[in-house]
Amino acid sequence: MVIDHLKNAALYLGMHPRMKDAFRYLQKTDFSKIEPGRYEIGGADLFALIQHYNPKPREKARWEAHRKYIDVQYVLSGSELFGYAPSERLNSVAYDEAKDFHELKGDGDFLHVPAGTFLILFPQDAHMPGISGTGSQPVKKIVVKILLDA
Repeated sequence: MVIDHLKNAALYLGMHPRMKDAFRYLQKTDFSKIEPGRYEIGGADLFALIQHYNPKPREKARWEAHRKYIDVQYVLSGSELFGYAPSERLNSVAYDEAKDFHELKGDGDFLHVPAGTFLILFPQDAHMPGISGTGSQPVKKIVVKILLDA
């Protein structure tokens, strides 16, 4: 997992051939004019999910990971508590191949993620996003999904 600020995105462009396209989208798009939903950037190889939500209590959240896609999660506004654990430390519950959603159970670490922060999450990076904590605020988040094999 990587956590950093968008101004430092150039440091991570070599992590995947489509990373440059993902960060260009985050840096150049006027998200004030875009409603929540799915937006194609490069077909199924590269797309964005625009999300607006109120963080939820930890007991209502669940661990997840993805096998086919890298997540670049960017908190545009608001803040949340975010869980992280190496997938190998958690127990598998179920995997939905159509949604590329691997549900897991176990314990991990948590950090506060404020506006302007992004996280890069690979298949080995289990995460629990959208948790309420001290200082949490309604969140507007952009999740760019990058197909690993692209």
